[in-house]
Amino acid sequence: MTLVVFLLAYLTRRKLDAANVWSGDAFWRKAFHAGSESSPGSDAGKWQGLLIVGMPAVMLAVADWYLHLLGWRMVTYPLEFVLLVLLMGAPGWRSTLKAYSTSWARGDMQAAWHHVKDSLPASERGAAASPDEMHLILSRTLMVRIFERFFLIAFWYVAGGPAAAFFARGVIALRDHWPQAAARPGFAALAEVLSWLPARLLSMTFGVAGDLAGWVSEGKRVLIDITLKTDQVLMAAANGALTGYALDPGRFAQIHSDEWTDYGRRSLDAIRDLLNRSMLVWICVMALLVIAGVL
Repeated sequence: MTLVVFLLAYLTRRKLDAANVWSGDAFWRKAFHAGSESSPGSDAGKWQGLLIVGMPAVMLAVADWYLHLLGWRMVTYPLEFVLLVLLMGAPGWRSTLKAYSTSWARGDMQAAWHHVKDSLPASERGAAASPDEMHLILSRTLMVRIFERFFLIAFWYVAGGPAAAFFARGVIALRDHWPQAAARPGFAALAEVLSWLPARLLSMTFGVAGDLAGWVSEGKRVLIDITLKTDQVLMAAANGALTGYALDPGRFAQIHSDEWTDYGRRSLDAIRDLLNRSMLVWICVMALLVIAGVL
């Protein structure tokens, strides 16, 4: 049933994202509002944030264990479905990327920038000084966002149940929305720890779902370097698994200069297709685990 619950939640969440419905960020910001009472720069902010996320996770784990003990496992499945639908999702990206691609096709890079700048990390907005850099930052942000909103939750749901999935999503939310900015680097470090293994599993999946030969020659190095961060792992692996210079705008412009206006759309389509195929691979692996009696 774990596979069925996740599959139904994933399909439901994709439909909600297409309709731009229910962004969990607003919920997390409200939940963290009490954190603004902590003094800036103090460790109290970190512990308070972890407590806000950790306590519900512990309660979920205890409730899940108790219902298992009573033999009421079936009762948890509808609750897990609702929880996964609420935890997953990246609404708003479809319209943003469509507007970006349309502006790129017109050659209006300034308009393309205005469409996506609010979706980019604040620390990287100033680095988008050229169309090439802007597109690579957008591509990296898109991959990391989809990874954190779907693959990370899927991994921890399968590995540790709904409590682990909630905690992982909560840490990502703390990193992005905790009121005390001084505490966010600590949450970011914890998020990297939680993402370390699933990011490398996804990078391996890119080789299966994409160009295996290209991934072997370029992307496999991310499995050796254990110090790489999540965004570096995903970008390096995707660059090797994608064909047509989807993540190399400079090289594409040199070889296919007459098709440059279509590059933005083609590159983003290739990234989204790779991520969709990778999720299909993960679902197939879950099915094999079910058959083997692991799940």
